[in-house]
Amino acid sequence: MENFRKESDLLGELNVPADAYYGVQTQRAIDNFKISGQLLSSYPDFIKGLAFVKKAAAKTNYELGLLDENLYFKIAEACDEIVAGKYHDQFPVDMIQGGAGTSINMNANEVIANIVLEKLGKNKGEYEFCSPNDHINLSQSTNDAYPTAIKMGLLHMNIGLVDRLEKIVEAFRAKGNEFHDVIKMGRTQLQDAVPMTLGQEFEAYAATLEEDISKLNNNADLFVEVNMGATAIGTGLNAPVGYAKLCAKNLAQITGFPVISAPNLVEATPDTGSYVIYSSATKRLAVKLSKICNDLRLLSSGPRAGLFEINLPPMQPGSSIMPGKVNPVIPEVVNQVCFKVFGNDLTVTFAAEAGQLQLNVMEPVLSHAIMENINFLSNALDTLREKCIVGITANKEICLNMVKHSIGIVTALNPYIGYKKSTEIAKEALETGNSVYNLVLEKGILSQEKLDEILDPKNMLTPHNK
Repeated sequence: MENFRKESDLLGELNVPADAYYGVQTQRAIDNFKISGQLLSSYPDFIKGLAFVKKAAAKTNYELGLLDENLYFKIAEACDEIVAGKYHDQFPVDMIQGGAGTSINMNANEVIANIVLEKLGKNKGEYEFCSPNDHINLSQSTNDAYPTAIKMGLLHMNIGLVDRLEKIVEAFRAKGNEFHDVIKMGRTQLQDAVPMTLGQEFEAYAATLEEDISKLNNNADLFVEVNMGATAIGTGLNAPVGYAKLCAKNLAQITGFPVISAPNLVEATPDTGSYVIYSSATKRLAVKLSKICNDLRLLSSGPRAGLFEINLPPMQPGSSIMPGKVNPVIPEVVNQVCFKVFGNDLTVTFAAEAGQLQLNVMEPVLSHAIMENINFLSNALDTLREKCIVGITANKEICLNMVKHSIGIVTALNPYIGYKKSTEIAKEALETGNSVYNLVLEKGILSQEKLDEILDPKNMLTPHNK
């Protein structure tokens, strides 16, 4: 048993690995919750959020005279080291767990306490010198420290997601500029509509995704309101007077985010509204992203029996039986990521609704769903940009020929010959295979000069007068 140390809690003694910075309650969580296989250590921004919260709490307790200076500085130093990336392997708790986040909160408390003990020249587990509960968790409860840490983690994760979103917007916009003169047929309901440019199509992708930058940022702004000082249910039991606002102020100073104390801590403790609305923003982004990937797969379909207006970069052989086949695997994988986001958003909805009375115990699965969405979307955006968008090329002649032979260009004749006559021309062209152009001339409806002017695809790309 020399590779273990004994620690005890409410339920009795338990062996903990001798070199582990975590303690007995973390070990119980390891044993109890073998659920998703996704551990807290997989989410470094969440771990940093925990360290930010514990440092802010320690600073507040020190300033209010509850923590001596030496211990405060050691706690702050330990938290800074965690923020810098050290000790992240000491957070082995499954992200999905019972207990409303107690295991994760205690994991942080135990790791920080044992780092401090090491700095004090003490052995791990000598908690009489620095206690996970009495010192690291002083003036706190899981019910305020845990959700606050989630929010700090999500604020950081949102920065990374938005950065990737901005980059793919730039990539689509660059393609829009590159394809500005590639005339093609626009489509509605998968039927020929009116001409446009491939550049307009790609610029529209950039514009629709660009809208979501502000949506994500605005919704993430709701995370700056925290319930530190609420302790168990929002009444502030075991927290000193003035703790809530001072702790929020300290957390703002430490993180750089404009953190504020919730005006009603009893309301804020069970409230999960900010998670719901942020999750909805990730779903909105995923819906748009999936639609774009559907378009990319359609536009590149073929190469002989599809639209084949664009070429996607070939990434891998497409079949184990069909030689020469190359599939749109990058848009396909992004579609699947988006489906996962849709499901996680529903999980957030159910978890947010499932709270009772003064606490929502479902925050572990709720937070995990949102963090997974951010990670999946971040990776998907990078993958789509790097392995697909930047390498797309246009089949310019195919696009132009489709316009020339399309029935859809008859729409441009409406203002000149009327809807009824335009419909007759379209119907006859479809039935005979003759072109709209030839039929209008044969029937003497318009002069060739006027027809050439009207049906020049370039004249159909923007609003104009008769």
